[in-house]
Amino acid sequence: MARVNLLGGAYQSRSLISAAQRAVNLYPESNPPEGQPPVPVTHYPTPGLRKVSQSPVTGRLRASYRATNGDLYVVASGPMLSYIYYVNASYAWVLLGTIPLGLNPVVFADNGLVIVIVDGTATSYAIDMLAKTFGTISPTSFYGATGVTYLDTYFIFNRPGTAQFYISLSNVSYAMLVGGTAFDSLDIAAKTGSADNIVTVASIHGELWLIGELTTEVWANSGAADFTFQRVPGAFVDHGCAAPYSLGQMDVSLFWLVQDRQGEAVVVKTDGYGVDRISTHAIEQDIQSYDTIDDAIGYCHQIDGHAFYVLTFPDAGRTWCYELATGQWHERASTDSNGNLNRHRSNCFSYAYGQGHVGDYQNGALYVYDQDYYLDGDQPIPRIRTLPHMINDGKRVSYAAFIADIEVGQTGGRLTSDPWLISLRWSDTRGASWGNPVIQSIGAGGELYVCPQWQRLGMARDRVFELSWSAPIRTSLQGGFVQVKVCAS
Repeated sequence: MARVNLLGGAYQSRSLISAAQRAVNLYPESNPPEGQPPVPVTHYPTPGLRKVSQSPVTGRLRASYRATNGDLYVVASGPMLSYIYYVNASYAWVLLGTIPLGLNPVVFADNGLVIVIVDGTATSYAIDMLAKTFGTISPTSFYGATGVTYLDTYFIFNRPGTAQFYISLSNVSYAMLVGGTAFDSLDIAAKTGSADNIVTVASIHGELWLIGELTTEVWANSGAADFTFQRVPGAFVDHGCAAPYSLGQMDVSLFWLVQDRQGEAVVVKTDGYGVDRISTHAIEQDIQSYDTIDDAIGYCHQIDGHAFYVLTFPDAGRTWCYELATGQWHERASTDSNGNLNRHRSNCFSYAYGQGHVGDYQNGALYVYDQDYYLDGDQPIPRIRTLPHMINDGKRVSYAAFIADIEVGQTGGRLTSDPWLISLRWSDTRGASWGNPVIQSIGAGGELYVCPQWQRLGMARDRVFELSWSAPIRTSLQGGFVQVKVCAS
Protein backbone atom coordinates (compact mmCIF):
# COMPACT_ATOMS: atom_id res chain seq x y z
CA MET A 1 0.00 0.00 0.00
CA ALA A 2 1.09 3.54 -0.68
CA ARG A 3 1.08 6.11 2.11
CA VAL A 4 -0.64 9.48 1.57
CA ASN A 5 1.09 12.10 3.72
CA LEU A 6 -0.25 15.43 4.92
CA LEU A 7 2.50 18.02 4.69
CA GLY A 8 0.80 21.29 5.59
CA GLY A 9 -2.33 23.16 6.54
CA ALA A 10 -5.28 24.43 4.53
CA TYR A 11 -4.50 25.15 0.91
CA GLN A 12 -7.50 25.32 -1.39
CA SER A 13 -6.12 27.27 -4.31
CA ARG A 14 -7.79 29.56 -6.86
CA SER A 15 -8.05 26.52 -9.11
CA LEU A 16 -9.10 23.29 -7.42
CA ILE A 17 -7.10 21.29 -9.95
CA SER A 18 -3.99 22.72 -8.28
CA ALA A 19 -4.98 22.10 -4.66
CA ALA A 20 -8.33 21.27 -3.06
CA GLN A 21 -7.13 20.73 0.49
CA ARG A 22 -8.99 21.93 3.59
CA ALA A 23 -8.05 21.61 7.24
CA VAL A 24 -11.00 22.43 9.51
CA ASN A 25 -10.41 22.36 13.28
CA LEU A 26 -7.13 20.52 12.71
CA TYR A 27 -3.67 22.05 12.81
CA PRO A 28 -0.37 20.54 11.60
CA GLU A 29 2.59 19.92 13.87
CA SER A 30 6.00 19.03 12.46
CA ASN A 31 7.48 15.91 14.01
CA PRO A 32 11.16 16.13 15.09
CA PRO A 33 13.25 13.93 12.79
CA GLU A 34 15.42 12.62 15.61
CA GLY A 35 12.44 10.63 16.88
CA GLN A 36 12.21 8.83 13.51
CA PRO A 37 8.48 9.48 13.17
CA PRO A 38 6.48 7.55 10.57
CA VAL A 39 5.40 10.83 8.94
CA PRO A 40 6.90 14.35 8.93
CA VAL A 41 3.63 16.06 9.97
CA THR A 42 0.73 15.08 12.23
CA HIS A 43 -2.59 16.93 12.39
CA TYR A 44 -3.98 17.52 15.87
CA PRO A 45 -7.47 18.70 16.88
CA THR A 46 -7.89 22.35 17.81
CA PRO A 47 -8.78 22.90 21.48
CA GLY A 48 -12.37 22.60 22.59
CA LEU A 49 -14.41 25.22 24.43
CA ARG A 50 -15.23 24.16 27.97
CA LYS A 51 -17.91 26.36 29.47
CA VAL A 52 -16.98 27.80 32.87
CA SER A 53 -19.63 30.48 33.34
CA GLN A 54 -22.66 32.21 31.88
CA SER A 55 -23.16 35.95 31.58
CA PRO A 56 -26.22 37.34 33.39
CA VAL A 57 -27.32 38.59 29.95
CA THR A 58 -27.39 36.09 27.12
CA GLY A 59 -26.21 38.10 24.13
CA ARG A 60 -22.86 38.49 22.44
CA LEU A 61 -19.73 38.84 24.59
CA ARG A 62 -18.13 41.88 22.94
CA ALA A 63 -14.82 41.83 24.79
CA SER A 64 -12.85 40.32 27.63
CA TYR A 65 -9.77 41.80 29.27
CA ARG A 66 -7.18 40.69 31.79
CA ALA A 67 -5.99 43.70 33.76
CA THR A 68 -2.38 43.99 34.86
CA ASN A 69 -3.40 42.96 38.40
CA GLY A 70 -4.87 39.71 37.01
CA ASP A 71 -8.56 40.64 37.24
CA LEU A 72 -10.93 39.65 34.44
CA TYR A 73 -13.44 42.05 32.87
CA VAL A 74 -16.12 41.13 30.33
CA VAL A 75 -18.47 43.20 28.16
CA ALA A 76 -21.77 41.39 27.47
CA SER A 77 -24.54 42.59 25.16
CA GLY A 78 -28.13 42.58 26.30
CA PRO A 79 -31.26 43.50 24.32
CA MET A 80 -30.78 47.27 24.74
CA LEU A 81 -27.36 47.92 26.30
CA SER A 82 -23.94 46.37 26.78
CA TYR A 83 -23.00 45.54 30.37
CA ILE A 84 -19.51 45.75 31.83
CA TYR A 85 -18.71 43.13 34.47
CA TYR A 86 -15.87 42.31 36.78
CA VAL A 87 -15.61 38.50 36.90
CA ASN A 88 -13.69 37.09 39.84
CA ALA A 89 -11.75 33.84 40.03
CA SER A 90 -14.88 32.01 41.21
CA TYR A 91 -16.78 33.33 38.18
CA ALA A 92 -19.06 35.62 40.11
CA TRP A 93 -20.20 38.44 37.80
CA VAL A 94 -20.26 41.92 39.35
CA LEU A 95 -22.01 44.58 37.27
CA LEU A 96 -20.00 47.80 37.06
CA GLY A 97 -21.87 49.83 34.46
CA THR A 98 -23.43 49.97 31.02
CA ILE A 99 -22.46 51.36 27.62
CA PRO A 100 -24.43 51.66 24.37
CA LEU A 101 -25.21 48.47 22.49
CA GLY A 102 -22.87 47.75 19.59
CA LEU A 103 -21.51 44.97 17.41
CA ASN A 104 -17.88 46.15 17.45
CA PRO A 105 -15.46 44.84 20.03
CA VAL A 106 -14.48 47.04 22.98
CA VAL A 107 -10.82 47.94 23.63
CA PHE A 108 -9.26 48.14 27.12
CA ALA A 109 -5.99 49.43 28.55
CA ASP A 110 -4.85 50.08 32.12
CA ASN A 111 -2.02 51.70 34.06
CA GLY A 112 -2.29 49.57 37.18
CA LEU A 113 -4.66 52.05 38.83
CA VAL A 114 -7.41 52.67 36.31
CA ILE A 115 -8.79 50.92 33.24
CA VAL A 116 -9.77 52.90 30.16
CA ILE A 117 -12.45 51.52 27.81
CA VAL A 118 -13.15 52.75 24.28
CA ASP A 119 -15.86 51.51 21.92
CA GLY A 120 -15.32 53.59 18.79
CA THR A 121 -17.70 56.36 19.82
CA ALA A 122 -17.00 59.85 21.16
CA THR A 123 -17.71 58.61 24.70
CA SER A 124 -15.30 56.42 26.65
CA TYR A 125 -15.24 54.99 30.15
CA ALA A 126 -13.01 54.28 33.15
CA ILE A 127 -12.89 51.73 35.98
CA ASP A 128 -11.15 52.24 39.30
CA MET A 129 -9.26 48.95 39.63
CA LEU A 130 -9.27 48.99 43.45
CA ALA A 131 -12.73 50.34 44.24
CA LYS A 132 -14.37 48.76 41.15
CA THR A 133 -16.22 52.01 40.44
CA PHE A 134 -17.26 52.86 36.88
CA GLY A 135 -17.71 56.21 35.19
CA THR A 136 -17.65 58.18 31.95
CA ILE A 137 -14.44 59.94 30.95
CA SER A 138 -14.90 63.70 30.94
CA PRO A 139 -15.06 65.25 27.44
CA THR A 140 -12.57 67.94 28.44
CA SER A 141 -9.83 67.63 25.76
CA PHE A 142 -11.01 64.06 25.12
CA TYR A 143 -12.16 63.10 21.61
CA GLY A 144 -13.18 59.44 21.81
CA ALA A 145 -11.22 56.63 20.12
CA THR A 146 -11.40 53.30 18.32
CA GLY A 147 -8.10 52.21 19.89
CA VAL A 148 -6.23 52.80 23.13
CA THR A 149 -2.93 51.59 24.49
CA TYR A 150 -0.68 52.33 27.48
CA LEU A 151 3.01 53.14 27.30
CA ASP A 152 5.50 54.82 29.64
CA THR A 153 2.80 56.04 32.11
CA TYR A 154 0.58 57.52 29.35
CA PHE A 155 -2.69 56.40 27.82
CA ILE A 156 -2.60 56.93 24.05
CA PHE A 157 -5.69 57.24 21.83
CA ASN A 158 -6.37 57.79 18.15
CA ARG A 159 -8.72 60.65 17.30
CA PRO A 160 -11.41 59.01 15.10
CA GLY A 161 -11.63 60.16 11.52
CA THR A 162 -8.28 61.99 11.61
CA ALA A 163 -4.54 61.39 11.34
CA GLN A 164 -4.16 62.62 14.92
CA PHE A 165 -3.48 60.86 18.20
CA TYR A 166 -3.42 62.27 21.71
CA ILE A 167 -2.18 61.26 25.14
CA SER A 168 -3.27 61.56 28.74
CA LEU A 169 -1.19 63.13 31.47
CA SER A 170 1.30 60.84 33.16
CA ASN A 171 -0.03 58.38 35.76
CA VAL A 172 -3.62 59.58 35.63
CA SER A 173 -6.13 58.33 38.20
CA TYR A 174 -9.80 57.44 37.95
CA ALA A 175 -10.73 60.74 39.57
CA MET A 176 -8.72 62.66 36.96
CA LEU A 177 -10.32 60.83 34.04
CA VAL A 178 -13.92 61.36 35.16
CA GLY A 179 -13.19 64.76 36.67
CA GLY A 180 -11.83 66.41 33.53
CA THR A 181 -8.18 66.89 34.54
CA ALA A 182 -6.58 63.90 32.77
CA PHE A 183 -5.77 65.62 29.47
CA ASP A 184 -3.88 68.66 28.25
CA SER A 185 -5.36 70.12 25.07
CA LEU A 186 -1.83 70.58 23.70
CA ASP A 187 -0.92 66.88 24.04
CA ILE A 188 -1.97 65.97 20.53
CA ALA A 189 0.00 65.20 17.36
CA ALA A 190 -0.47 63.74 13.89
CA LYS A 191 1.18 61.19 11.67
CA THR A 192 3.82 62.97 9.64
CA GLY A 193 4.80 60.47 6.97
CA SER A 194 1.33 60.28 5.44
CA ALA A 195 -1.98 62.05 6.02
CA ASP A 196 -4.19 58.95 6.08
CA ASN A 197 -6.37 58.54 9.18
CA ILE A 198 -5.19 56.52 12.17
CA VAL A 199 -7.54 53.57 12.78
CA THR A 200 -5.88 52.05 15.86
CA VAL A 201 -2.80 52.23 18.08
CA ALA A 202 -0.57 49.64 19.72
CA SER A 203 2.52 49.51 21.90
CA ILE A 204 5.18 46.83 21.44
CA HIS A 205 8.76 46.65 22.62
CA GLY A 206 8.50 50.04 24.31
CA GLU A 207 7.39 51.84 21.14
CA LEU A 208 4.12 53.24 19.82
CA TRP A 209 2.67 52.01 16.53
CA LEU A 210 0.22 54.34 14.78
CA ILE A 211 -1.67 52.10 12.35
CA GLY A 212 -3.48 54.09 9.70
CA GLU A 213 -5.87 53.33 6.88
CA LEU A 214 -3.00 53.13 4.35
CA THR A 215 0.31 53.50 6.22
CA THR A 216 1.86 52.89 9.64
CA GLU A 217 4.39 54.87 11.66
CA VAL A 218 6.43 54.08 14.78
CA TRP A 219 6.92 56.67 17.52
CA ALA A 220 8.85 56.55 20.78
CA ASN A 221 9.00 58.47 24.06
CA SER A 222 11.77 61.02 23.61
CA GLY A 223 11.14 62.92 26.86
CA ALA A 224 10.61 66.17 24.97
CA ALA A 225 8.97 68.89 27.05
CA ASP A 226 6.37 70.02 24.51
CA PHE A 227 5.14 66.56 23.39
CA THR A 228 6.91 63.53 24.76
CA PHE A 229 6.43 61.19 21.76
CA GLN A 230 8.46 61.64 18.58
CA ARG A 231 8.57 59.68 15.35
CA VAL A 232 11.32 57.04 15.04
CA PRO A 233 13.36 58.02 11.95
CA GLY A 234 12.93 55.58 9.09
CA ALA A 235 10.30 53.49 10.90
CA PHE A 236 7.54 53.67 8.31
CA VAL A 237 5.39 50.88 6.86
CA ASP A 238 3.56 51.31 3.55
CA HIS A 239 0.64 49.22 4.79
CA GLY A 240 -2.39 50.29 6.75
CA CYS A 241 -5.29 48.40 8.26
CA ALA A 242 -8.52 47.23 6.60
CA ALA A 243 -10.18 46.21 9.87
CA PRO A 244 -9.18 47.98 13.12
CA TYR A 245 -10.29 45.10 15.34
CA SER A 246 -8.26 42.56 13.36
CA LEU A 247 -5.22 43.66 15.39
CA GLY A 248 -3.67 40.91 17.51
CA GLN A 249 -0.47 40.83 19.53
CA MET A 250 1.84 37.99 20.51
CA ASP A 251 5.16 38.72 22.21
CA VAL A 252 6.80 41.53 20.16
CA SER A 253 4.78 40.95 17.00
CA LEU A 254 1.55 42.51 15.78
CA PHE A 255 -0.83 40.86 13.32
CA TRP A 256 -3.53 42.53 11.27
CA LEU A 257 -5.49 42.59 8.02
CA VAL A 258 -3.82 44.98 5.59
CA GLN A 259 -5.10 47.74 3.38
CA ASP A 260 -2.82 49.98 1.35
CA ARG A 261 -2.73 52.04 -1.82
CA GLN A 262 -2.42 48.93 -3.95
CA GLY A 263 -5.23 46.84 -2.47
CA GLU A 264 -6.37 44.97 0.62
CA ALA A 265 -7.08 41.60 2.24
CA VAL A 266 -3.50 40.53 2.99
CA VAL A 267 -2.56 39.40 6.51
CA VAL A 268 0.77 40.59 7.90
CA LYS A 269 3.00 40.11 10.92
CA THR A 270 5.47 42.72 12.12
CA ASP A 271 9.17 42.01 11.91
CA GLY A 272 11.22 44.77 13.48
CA TYR A 273 10.11 48.01 11.81
CA GLY A 274 8.68 46.14 8.83
CA VAL A 275 5.96 43.60 8.17
CA ASP A 276 5.94 40.16 6.56
CA ARG A 277 3.05 38.80 4.54
CA ILE A 278 1.82 35.61 6.22
CA SER A 279 -1.37 34.91 4.27
CA THR A 280 -1.33 32.71 1.17
CA HIS A 281 -2.76 33.55 -2.23
CA ALA A 282 -5.52 31.01 -1.60
CA ILE A 283 -6.57 32.59 1.69
CA GLU A 284 -6.34 36.09 0.24
CA GLN A 285 -8.60 35.06 -2.63
CA ASP A 286 -11.10 33.64 -0.14
CA ILE A 287 -11.06 36.81 1.99
CA GLN A 288 -11.49 39.03 -1.07
CA SER A 289 -14.65 37.12 -1.95
CA TYR A 290 -16.39 38.26 1.26
CA ASP A 291 -18.89 41.10 1.00
CA THR A 292 -17.50 42.70 4.17
CA ILE A 293 -13.99 42.49 5.61
CA ASP A 294 -13.75 45.63 7.77
CA ASP A 295 -15.64 43.79 10.53
CA ALA A 296 -12.78 41.30 11.04
CA ILE A 297 -11.87 40.43 14.65
CA GLY A 298 -8.40 39.18 15.53
CA TYR A 299 -6.71 37.89 18.66
CA CYS A 300 -3.73 35.74 19.62
CA HIS A 301 -3.69 32.85 22.06
CA GLN A 302 -1.29 30.14 23.16
CA ILE A 303 -1.98 26.60 24.33
CA ASP A 304 0.37 23.66 24.87
CA GLY A 305 3.27 25.61 23.39
CA HIS A 306 1.40 26.45 20.18
CA ALA A 307 0.76 30.13 19.45
CA PHE A 308 -2.12 31.09 17.16
CA TYR A 309 -3.46 34.21 15.48
CA VAL A 310 -7.23 33.82 15.05
CA LEU A 311 -9.00 35.99 12.47
CA THR A 312 -12.81 35.92 12.24
CA PHE A 313 -15.04 37.56 9.64
CA PRO A 314 -18.47 37.81 11.33
CA ASP A 315 -20.50 38.86 8.29
CA ALA A 316 -18.97 36.12 6.12
CA GLY A 317 -19.20 33.52 8.90
CA ARG A 318 -15.57 32.40 8.46
CA THR A 319 -12.62 31.99 10.83
CA TRP A 320 -9.00 31.51 9.75
CA CYS A 321 -6.16 30.62 12.11
CA TYR A 322 -2.38 30.94 11.68
CA GLU A 323 -0.02 28.78 13.72
CA LEU A 324 3.20 30.66 14.37
CA ALA A 325 5.67 27.76 14.68
CA THR A 326 4.83 26.10 11.35
CA GLY A 327 3.56 29.19 9.50
CA GLN A 328 0.55 27.14 8.41
CA TRP A 329 -3.13 28.13 8.28
CA HIS A 330 -6.23 26.15 9.14
CA GLU A 331 -9.93 26.91 9.41
CA ARG A 332 -11.81 27.02 12.68
CA ALA A 333 -15.54 26.44 12.55
CA SER A 334 -18.51 25.58 14.72
CA THR A 335 -21.85 24.13 13.73
CA ASP A 336 -24.89 26.40 13.74
CA SER A 337 -28.45 25.45 14.74
CA ASN A 338 -28.99 23.82 11.33
CA GLY A 339 -25.83 21.74 11.55
CA ASN A 340 -23.98 23.85 8.97
CA LEU A 341 -20.42 25.07 9.33
CA ASN A 342 -20.15 28.66 10.54
CA ARG A 343 -17.54 30.89 12.15
CA HIS A 344 -15.82 29.80 15.34
CA ARG A 345 -17.77 30.60 18.48
CA SER A 346 -15.02 32.77 19.96
CA ASN A 347 -15.64 36.50 19.78
CA CYS A 348 -12.91 37.63 22.19
CA PHE A 349 -10.04 36.19 24.21
CA SER A 350 -8.14 36.94 27.41
CA TYR A 351 -5.82 34.92 29.61
CA ALA A 352 -6.78 35.20 33.28
CA TYR A 353 -6.73 33.03 36.40
CA GLY A 354 -4.39 30.59 34.65
CA GLN A 355 -6.74 29.88 31.74
CA GLY A 356 -7.44 31.24 28.26
CA HIS A 357 -10.99 32.60 28.31
CA VAL A 358 -13.18 32.83 25.22
CA GLY A 359 -16.44 34.76 24.91
CA ASP A 360 -19.25 33.40 22.73
CA TYR A 361 -20.50 35.59 19.88
CA GLN A 362 -24.17 34.67 20.45
CA ASN A 363 -25.24 33.31 23.80
CA GLY A 364 -23.25 34.95 26.62
CA ALA A 365 -21.27 31.79 27.45
CA LEU A 366 -17.75 32.15 28.82
CA TYR A 367 -15.49 29.25 27.89
CA VAL A 368 -11.88 28.29 28.39
CA TYR A 369 -9.73 26.77 25.67
CA ASP A 370 -9.04 23.17 26.72
CA GLN A 371 -6.87 20.83 24.64
CA ASP A 372 -8.41 17.83 26.47
CA TYR A 373 -12.03 18.89 25.91
CA TYR A 374 -13.50 17.87 22.59
CA LEU A 375 -16.71 19.88 22.30
CA ASP A 376 -17.69 23.50 21.67
CA GLY A 377 -19.70 23.92 24.85
CA ASP A 378 -21.99 20.94 24.48
CA GLN A 379 -21.86 20.73 20.68
CA PRO A 380 -19.67 18.43 18.55
CA ILE A 381 -16.65 19.93 16.81
CA PRO A 382 -16.48 19.08 13.10
CA ARG A 383 -13.01 18.05 11.94
CA ILE A 384 -12.30 17.87 8.21
CA ARG A 385 -9.14 17.13 6.27
CA THR A 386 -9.00 16.99 2.49
CA LEU A 387 -6.06 15.02 1.12
CA PRO A 388 -3.84 15.92 -1.85
CA HIS A 389 -4.73 15.09 -5.44
CA MET A 390 -3.93 11.48 -6.36
CA ILE A 391 -2.68 11.27 -9.95
CA ASN A 392 -0.61 8.68 -11.81
CA ASP A 393 0.66 10.15 -15.08
CA GLY A 394 -2.90 10.84 -16.23
CA LYS A 395 -3.81 7.15 -16.24
CA ARG A 396 -6.91 5.75 -14.62
CA VAL A 397 -6.34 4.22 -11.21
CA SER A 398 -8.48 1.54 -9.60
CA TYR A 399 -8.80 2.02 -5.84
CA ALA A 400 -9.10 -1.29 -4.03
CA ALA A 401 -8.94 0.19 -0.52
CA PHE A 402 -8.35 3.34 1.53
CA ILE A 403 -7.23 3.18 5.18
CA ALA A 404 -7.30 6.22 7.46
CA ASP A 405 -4.12 6.67 9.51
CA ILE A 406 -5.92 8.11 12.53
CA GLU A 407 -5.52 7.68 16.29
CA VAL A 408 -8.30 5.40 17.58
CA GLY A 409 -9.49 3.80 20.80
CA GLN A 410 -9.21 6.88 22.98
CA THR A 411 -11.63 8.01 25.66
CA GLY A 412 -13.04 11.35 26.73
CA GLY A 413 -16.37 11.17 24.94
CA ARG A 414 -19.22 13.17 26.44
CA LEU A 415 -21.97 12.19 24.00
CA THR A 416 -23.98 8.99 23.81
CA SER A 417 -22.64 7.65 20.50
CA ASP A 418 -20.08 4.93 21.12
CA PRO A 419 -18.30 3.56 19.10
CA TRP A 420 -17.33 6.77 17.33
CA LEU A 421 -17.61 7.27 13.59
CA ILE A 422 -15.57 8.72 10.74
CA SER A 423 -16.68 9.36 7.18
CA LEU A 424 -14.86 9.32 3.87
CA ARG A 425 -16.01 10.97 0.68
CA TRP A 426 -14.18 11.50 -2.56
CA SER A 427 -14.19 13.59 -5.70
CA ASP A 428 -13.38 12.33 -9.16
CA THR A 429 -13.85 15.84 -10.59
CA ARG A 430 -10.68 17.23 -9.01
CA GLY A 431 -12.59 18.67 -6.03
CA ALA A 432 -15.42 20.34 -7.97
CA SER A 433 -18.11 17.87 -6.85
CA TRP A 434 -18.28 15.13 -4.26
CA GLY A 435 -19.90 11.79 -3.72
CA ASN A 436 -21.90 10.85 -0.64
CA PRO A 437 -19.87 10.16 2.54
CA VAL A 438 -19.35 6.55 3.59
CA ILE A 439 -19.18 5.96 7.35
CA GLN A 440 -16.92 3.63 9.29
CA SER A 441 -16.14 3.13 12.99
CA ILE A 442 -13.05 4.41 14.76
CA GLY A 443 -13.89 2.21 17.73
CA ALA A 444 -14.85 2.72 21.32
CA GLY A 445 -12.51 3.55 24.17
CA GLY A 446 -9.73 0.98 24.47
CA GLU A 447 -10.22 -0.49 20.98
CA LEU A 448 -6.73 0.38 19.82
CA TYR A 449 -6.61 -2.04 16.88
CA VAL A 450 -9.54 -0.59 14.95
CA CYS A 451 -8.48 0.26 11.41
CA PRO A 452 -11.02 2.42 9.56
CA GLN A 453 -10.98 1.30 5.94
CA TRP A 454 -13.08 1.48 2.82
CA GLN A 455 -12.92 -1.02 -0.05
CA ARG A 456 -13.82 -1.22 -3.74
CA LEU A 457 -13.81 2.54 -4.31
CA GLY A 458 -13.97 2.61 -8.09
CA MET A 459 -11.73 4.22 -10.65
CA ALA A 460 -10.50 7.76 -11.39
CA ARG A 461 -7.75 9.69 -13.17
CA ASP A 462 -7.53 12.40 -10.51
CA ARG A 463 -9.09 11.66 -7.14
CA VAL A 464 -9.32 13.71 -3.96
CA PHE A 465 -10.25 12.00 -0.67
CA GLU A 466 -11.71 13.80 2.33
CA LEU A 467 -12.03 12.54 5.92
CA SER A 468 -14.38 14.05 8.50
CA TRP A 469 -15.43 13.21 12.04
CA SER A 470 -16.72 14.88 15.20
CA ALA A 471 -16.01 12.27 17.85
CA PRO A 472 -15.55 14.00 21.26
CA ILE A 473 -12.37 12.09 22.00
CA ARG A 474 -8.66 12.56 21.46
CA THR A 475 -7.69 11.99 17.84
CA SER A 476 -4.82 12.80 15.53
CA LEU A 477 -4.48 12.28 11.80
CA GLN A 478 -1.39 11.35 9.79
CA GLY A 479 -2.96 10.82 6.39
CA GLY A 480 -3.91 7.48 4.92
CA PHE A 481 -2.94 4.44 2.88
CA VAL A 482 -4.27 3.47 -0.54
CA GLN A 483 -4.18 0.19 -2.38
CA VAL A 484 -4.31 0.91 -6.10
CA LYS A 485 -3.94 -0.67 -9.49
CA VAL A 486 -2.82 1.51 -12.37
CA CYS A 487 -4.76 0.89 -15.57
CA ALA A 488 -3.37 0.91 -19.08
CA SER A 489 -4.95 4.21 -20.05
